[in-house]
Amino acid sequence: MVKEAKFFRKQADKAERMARAASDLEVSQGFLNMAKAYRSQADVLKAKRKSGKKRR
Repeated sequence: MVKEAKFFRKQADKAERMARAASDLEVSQGFLNMAKAYRSQADVLKAKRKSGKKRR
């Protein structure tokens, strides 16, 4: 799961770079929303991993 979370964080970074490069405000906002969603997914995976370690 660590690799999955890392993947989502990399995708979020890419989306943020795309948002900065976009000249259209609506497109830029879409990329920022995508980045936020990727980071949220990475956080969920990280939390699941931590809760799984506590149970063992």
